[in-house]
Order: sequence, then structure tokens, then C-alpha cells
Amino acid sequence: MRLAHSAFGARLRAAMDDRGPLCVGVDPHPGLLKDWGLTDDATGLERFAMTAVEALAPRVAMLKPQSAFFERHGSSGIAVLERLVAEAHEAGCLVLLDVKRGDIGSTMQAYADAYLDPSSPLACDAVTVSPYLGFGSLDPVIDTAALHGRGVFVLALTSNLEGPEVQQARAAAGGSVAGSVLAQIAGRNEDAEPMGSVGAVVGATIGDTDEDLDVNGPLLVPGLGTQGGTVDDMRRIFAGVHHLVVPTTSRDVLAAGPATDALASRASRVADDIAGLVG
Repeated sequence: MRLAHSAFGARLRAAMDDRGPLCVGVDPHPGLLKDWGLTDDATGLERFAMTAVEALAPRVAMLKPQSAFFERHGSSGIAVLERLVAEAHEAGCLVLLDVKRGDIGSTMQAYADAYLDPSSPLACDAVTVSPYLGFGSLDPVIDTAALHGRGVFVLALTSNLEGPEVQQARAAAGGSVAGSVLAQIAGRNEDAEPMGSVGAVVGATIGDTDEDLDVNGPLLVPGLGTQGGTVDDMRRIFAGVHHLVVPTTSRDVLAAGPATDALASRASRVADDIAGLVG
């Protein structure tokens, strides 16, 4: 069943209400391939990816493949990524491609065409992007996403330790760079119902923040589990906007493989842990 063409924010809201808000990353890095007893090549990659899809795509709101771990295997890896996207969609699961692209002009349009235009074999439901060439540089991808009912997740307050030196720097107009990014995301989502299609990436490990996280769009929250983020952290950081939170984890679930039932069971336990956070 191919997912219906409608606004991404509406489709994500429906998936969250139906399946819960959990997003699972599909990150087939060499260590995990080894742990699963797989070879670090396109054959092992395909087995890993298809096992993850079989176990998780019928159960979670969204899968988030990390493009780099497919790209490292060249054209064969990209072919596996294309198959992952198609089979996840067949299972009724949204796909967020974690690519963190950021460029200007025709180059950003080319990224948008590659990942968001339905005529592309890599077309996903949403992509991650970086705003640090200026928020306006994202216009091609945001406009293309809107045209085709897709979504965009913009890096704002990320979970990596290096992030604050840029994200918490003071913007020219006052306030922080992250605050400016969040405000512009909110502007793109103004009056959207039930939720806008431009999301923000805000880590579960950022600690307390005074930034306004009510962007009327989804808040992708990495850092849960292995990186140290907890449900209590999310409850505190996202007070008042729990309904927008899309917690995402990768290693905490994938470490349970390679058996599909073990992966499904682990995803269910994580989903149970975050149950009640999003209303």
C-alpha cells in the first residue's frame, strides 16, 4: 500500500496517533554488521536493511535510514537504500532520510529533486537538512517538499557535543542562532493543522533550554538511550510540546538483532517506555 499523497505533517500526525511516536534509525555501520554476523559489503548491508524493515516497518511511525552508511557501499548501497524506502512504504511506514544536506541555489534544488520528488527512486517522506548557510538557503528543499506533500527536519539544537558553539552563538538580530532557526521553522508552519511539515531536530541531551520549542511542527528528538537521553529528560525539555515530539533511537533497538522477533520486541519495549509522553 503506497502512502497517500497529502501534507507530511498530517500524515506523520496520523502515524503517531496510530502507531505511537517512535522513529527508529536504520544505521548499518560496520560494527553492527559484524555484531549481526554479516559481511561489510552490499550483501551484508541488504540483509541488515531488509531485516530491519521486516521487523520494524509494520510497527513504528517512521524509519530513519542514515544515508552515509548506504553511500559507503557505492551504487550497490544506494540500490539497497532504494529498496528499503520502497518496502517500508509498502508496509505503511513513513521514511525520513537522514542526509543533513545544506547548500545553495541549484545544488540544493538538486538535493530536493533527489530525495523529495516522487519521480525519483530515492523519494522519501522527509529529509534532514542543515540551515547553517542561512535559513533562506533551504527554500528549494522546503518549497519542493510542500509541492509534493513531503517534510523537512531542520537541525536546531542537536545532541552532539560540538553543536553549542554554533547553535548557541548569538545571532546578528539578537538571541541565539538556534532560536532564530526555531522561529523561522515556526513561521513556515503558521496556521498548519494538525501539524506543520517543517520540523526541528532537538536533542534529548541538550539539558535545559529557554528556547521556544513550539514550532507547530514535529520535533525529532535524537539522543534517547545509548547517547544518554531519557524519557524524563524529554518530559522536562519538551514541557508543553510533548504532542510534537518524535523520539528517535537507533542502536538501542538495532542491538537486539539480527532476529526479527527480537528487534520487534525491543522496539515495542522502547515504545512502551515513551508511551504517554506524546498526547
